[in-house]
Amino acid sequence: MTEVVLALAVFLVLHSVPALPTIRGRLTAALGLRLYLLVYSTTSVALLIWVLHAAWSTEYVELWRPDSRNALANFVLSPLGLFLVTAGLISPNPASVSFMKGTVPGAITTITRHPVLWGFLLWSVGHVAANGDMRSLLVFGGLGLFSAVGIGVTEKRARRRMGAHWSPIERSTSIFPLSALFSGRAKLRLDGHLVAALAVTLLVTFWLLAGGHAVLFGADPILALDI
Repeated sequence: MTEVVLALAVFLVLHSVPALPTIRGRLTAALGLRLYLLVYSTTSVALLIWVLHAAWSTEYVELWRPDSRNALANFVLSPLGLFLVTAGLISPNPASVSFMKGTVPGAITTITRHPVLWGFLLWSVGHVAANGDMRSLLVFGGLGLFSAVGIGVTEKRARRRMGAHWSPIERSTSIFPLSALFSGRAKLRLDGHLVAALAVTLLVTFWLLAGGHAVLFGADPILALDI
């Protein structure tokens, strides 16, 4: 369990410290934006794999009995989370986490202006519900809590950073998913980034269900539906 806590702590620090504007500015100035994003993304994926590997190497302590309903919930929440994370990272979004520059928000922001953080939150909740054990609660619950707190922190930073440019984005988007659409403040639209994210989500989900998840993490999510 010590390795799990250490891996999770390193992962959270990596995503907290570079988020500070002064540190991020210095890193991008020294490495260039593309190299910075490449190094950051590669390191993030490597650390996430370390976190999951460390968790699955620890003793299983059941908190509640997993059942097919929880597994089915994860089948819905995880692909949605993957879609939001992918679309958020590749779409311009001056109000939140994104790899793309641009002052005009991408189509994904009509759903929520914090798609990456909401995506990780949904993914985390789905995995906590489906697994029902202490290590999952620690790892996925920790990542979910970090994402939830990050929504509030990112919101405040964006509001302060954008100044007068914040109001138009706030009026046409929402923190909570679909809120701006239901209230009529936004209209659902498609762009190339959204279509690409949907394609990536379908391909990755199919690969994971076809055996990729079992290869990476030693667990076949399909079997959970037969519990």
